Amino acid sequence: ISICRDLPNIEVITFSVNGISDLEPLHQCHNLSELYLRKNNITSLDELFYLKALPRLRVLWLAENPCCGPDPHRYRMTVLRNLPSLQKLDNQAVTEEELSQALVDGVEITAPPARRSLENGWSESTAASTVGSTTEPESELLSCSLEETNKTQEELDMKPIPRDKYSSFSPQETDCSRKKRNNVLNAILLLMKELDAEGLDIIQQTVARRLQAFQKELQEE
Repeated sequence: ISICRDLPNIEVITFSVNGISDLEPLHQCHNLSELYLRKNNITSLDELFYLKALPRLRVLWLAENPCCGPDPHRYRMTVLRNLPSLQKLDNQAVTEEELSQALVDGVEITAPPARRSLENGWSESTAASTVGSTTEPESELLSCSLEETNKTQEELDMKPIPRDKYSSFSPQETDCSRKKRNNVLNAILLLMKELDAEGLDIIQQTVARRLQAFQKELQEE
């Protein structure tokens, strides 16, 4: 996520399932309008402090982070009190009634989260993320990758990928390469909605040529 410090004009970011715990690198992305952060390691809603300076942020997906806590209402009210310009939170439209209620039930965040430095230079939140991480079985990783890709397609009003088609990828593929491919796919899907008809036509022609090349390679093998 630190790369975002060098991307002040970025408009859409999808970082779901990436072990992210610190949102400070986003505080200068002033053109950011959509931010997808599901299933990370964001432990405190104080991280919203860094998003309050983003005037164009309209869509935030923060669900399934530790900061959401056991009280969904308090969580949603706190987010909306600090980010009243949001139009959609966790894939649910924000209403005027909620914004008014957030002034009563939400908690105002006025300072960034405190981070206790450790001897090795990591922050407390980074260390907690590392210690708490475990190796997921391959079946769970596949399920997670499919879920994330289908969530991205849901955000773009596209049809989900059937599981039998998705699981046809090579079983020898490593967890790292699978995750990398899935991240690339998510990025492409999100960028596609920025294209006009001419751009989409170019994409379609390029994909067709690539598919023909793959089919030729398979026949030769």
